[in-house]
Amino acid sequence: MIDPLADIVTLLRPSVRLSKQVSAAGRWQVQRTEPEHPFFCALLEGSTVLAVNGREPLTLIAGDFVLIPAAQAFTVRSIEPPDAGTACDPVRLPNGEHRFGPPDHPPDARFIVGHGVFHSPDAALLVSLLPQQVLVRGEPRVGALVQWVSEEARAQRPARDVILTRLLEVLLIEALRSSTSIAASPGLLRALGDPRLAAALRQMHEHPGRPWTVAQLAATAALSRSAFFERFTQALGTAPMDYLLTWRMAKAKQLLRRRELGITEIAQRLGYRSASTFSVAFARRVGMSPGRYARTDEVP
Repeated sequence: MIDPLADIVTLLRPSVRLSKQVSAAGRWQVQRTEPEHPFFCALLEGSTVLAVNGREPLTLIAGDFVLIPAAQAFTVRSIEPPDAGTACDPVRLPNGEHRFGPPDHPPDARFIVGHGVFHSPDAALLVSLLPQQVLVRGEPRVGALVQWVSEEARAQRPARDVILTRLLEVLLIEALRSSTSIAASPGLLRALGDPRLAAALRQMHEHPGRPWTVAQLAATAALSRSAFFERFTQALGTAPMDYLLTWRMAKAKQLLRRRELGITEIAQRLGYRSASTFSVAFARRVGMSPGRYARTDEVP
């Protein structure tokens, strides 16, 4: 049976691009604006407040892990906000941590923040299927990983940075897998937490070339057509046929990059009656023809 989450993680190919160990004391705040890379924060000790892309601020406690698949602007601050206009520039401590607030005070919070990267050229397309924000709290596996990250960050053992990078990559994937809880905003992961929607999603991923209708997918989920449509749209933030089209285009781009099949074979595999029908749909969604996409070395 196809696992939709494994499908997307495999295509995304996540890794950690940059991470920083941070400690903080007193009243402090940091604001950053970044490209739309995945942003993560693992709180090791204490508590802090995080706000990403203008969303409602989150109060984080030790053991929490937050993943934002496409962050732009974010703010991290102390529980008690600093005075307006107060600049908080980090100071690098001898142990390698970046300190916000007085460097000679005991820390009120310790955390690791960083940016990942999705190596897939389809990253923007695939990220649209994920929740906009994932908070994992009270999950023993994630809590254990955060603890391992904390221990490794404190140690001065050989290959520490390599181990930290690998642990953080596992955390990224584990956060995605754990976020079928209500802490996930609408997207694939919330839908996978609904057994009926998950049954339909597995069929869509396993057989993307079938001429699916909403009625057929509803039957797979053992729901009425209207109930399925409403439940699916609320959970994923997109309608069933829109989701199916997005997934077909992601698979099409993967197959075109491999250059193992012709356009007619790819069209048939993805449920299009002809190469021309597929080409029109692909060009409308991607902005170029399948043939041009397959010949282009640097693709969007």
